[in-house]
Amino acid sequence: MKKKSLMAVLAFMLAMSLALAGCGKSEKTAGGEKESSKSTTQSTLVYGRGGDSVGLDPATVTDGESLKVTKNIFDTLLDYNDGDTSIQPALAEKWEVSPDGLTYTFTLRKGVKFHDGTDFNAEAVVFNFERWANGNADTFPYYGSMFGGYKNDEGHVIKEVKAVDDYTVQFVLKRPQAPFLKNLAMTPFAIASPTAVKKYGDKFTEHPVGTGPFVFKEWKRNERIVLEKNKNYWMEGYPKLNQLIFVSIPDNSARLNALLKGEIDIMEDLNPNDLKQVEGNKDFQIFKRPSMNVGYVGLTTTRGPLKNKLVRQALNYAVDKKAIIDAFYAGQAEPAKNPMPPSIPGYNDAIQDYPFDLEKAKQLLAQAGYPNGFEMELWAMPVPRPYMPDGKKVAEALQANFAKIGVKAKIVTYEWATYLEKASKGEADAFLLGWTGDNGDADNFLYALLDKDSIGSNNYTYYSNDELHKILIEAQTVSDENKRNELYKKAQEIIKEDAPWIPLVHSTPLLAGKANIKGFNPHPTGSDKFTKVEFQ
Repeated sequence: MKKKSLMAVLAFMLAMSLALAGCGKSEKTAGGEKESSKSTTQSTLVYGRGGDSVGLDPATVTDGESLKVTKNIFDTLLDYNDGDTSIQPALAEKWEVSPDGLTYTFTLRKGVKFHDGTDFNAEAVVFNFERWANGNADTFPYYGSMFGGYKNDEGHVIKEVKAVDDYTVQFVLKRPQAPFLKNLAMTPFAIASPTAVKKYGDKFTEHPVGTGPFVFKEWKRNERIVLEKNKNYWMEGYPKLNQLIFVSIPDNSARLNALLKGEIDIMEDLNPNDLKQVEGNKDFQIFKRPSMNVGYVGLTTTRGPLKNKLVRQALNYAVDKKAIIDAFYAGQAEPAKNPMPPSIPGYNDAIQDYPFDLEKAKQLLAQAGYPNGFEMELWAMPVPRPYMPDGKKVAEALQANFAKIGVKAKIVTYEWATYLEKASKGEADAFLLGWTGDNGDADNFLYALLDKDSIGSNNYTYYSNDELHKILIEAQTVSDENKRNELYKKAQEIIKEDAPWIPLVHSTPLLAGKANIKGFNPHPTGSDKFTKVEFQ
């Protein structure tokens, strides 16, 4: 990643804080004149994060840094409740599902405008879904992961999306999909202005236009993204803030210093070791994001020795997860044994994790034909993430573990967008990555990340297992939750045996902010909507 010097970033933010110091102190009267207000309530919130967004068209990206910004520019047909992943109305006010689970009819909210002044209606919904369905894994990766591929693919779930009238849209499915409503609420399926998409084409990702609570204003790469209040937002009385600014400060400690100096208002990815320092300061508060994530080592199953299941199992035995958690998470994480966290229904707690056993790892390598080990690349994430506070240090710990069984791992990294793009194309041997659940369903972990349908989109390991695929498709199709959960438990057994991952941790992400911030409740999906946030 191209990085500005830390001093330059902090200097910018100091200037920004001075420029914003007077926000909220005056308002226009009915006659257009400004009059002084006694209120000094802050109306701009500066959010400090570890990396920049890849793009601002939510349908084209998979990284959390992009989605957390677009969550505030766009709306989806449905949304999640403030503290969990249960469904609530958004652009769709109500919906009906046919008895066979194949037809979903949505009644849309009237009077909603896109930020460019054009109308939101059923045709806009049809336009967006047609755009995504006619794409591919390179253009719209999430769509294929969640809806079984694209328009001409056999597994594609959606048969038709049609406008019944201006404010009624109907989805007809080829087969039932149990998490369909939760999928629609995911940020990548936010509704964009058709006029703006046509106007900007490939540049829409730099000129996003939605219906959300904030309007895109400015993006200075690797420094800041500025959003301004949507004064015509359909939710009456919201948003409370006049401006929302995302700034990029890659180093966790530097981000904390910026918070303590008042240069930012909220910071994410607080180092667990810094928790006590902030908790003891009355001017700040700690926010804990409900854990719904997994950090893992991906083992690309199409590359060199990693093609062999025994080699992948050996690498699992070689990792000391407890030591990694003790060193880098300060108690704010638990070891992962499955590709999904325990908070997700269908989690298989009966599975026994690979213990840290170097002798067993060496035996498996010898059995696989590598008694003296081998060489490979281990990709380290260049930015802190909620499930991985320091990718380089974790990679170094893994490197040391692997060396004990004769596996020489060369640590490699790239700028964040490049890292994701190259890994998605299967170019890494082993790589660090993670996932924060989008909708609270097991399908969003197992199918999205490890099914063969998701190869080229979110299945970066290129792992393919026909038995697993059959189970995951059946789990999508049945409506009985108990049966779905049993199917997902079986799927986790298959994945554990094939070992395309080394599941590392489920973390509790920490954020810190000023004590006078009200209405900010970190969402388990990792994408927060700032509609109701304000300063006291």
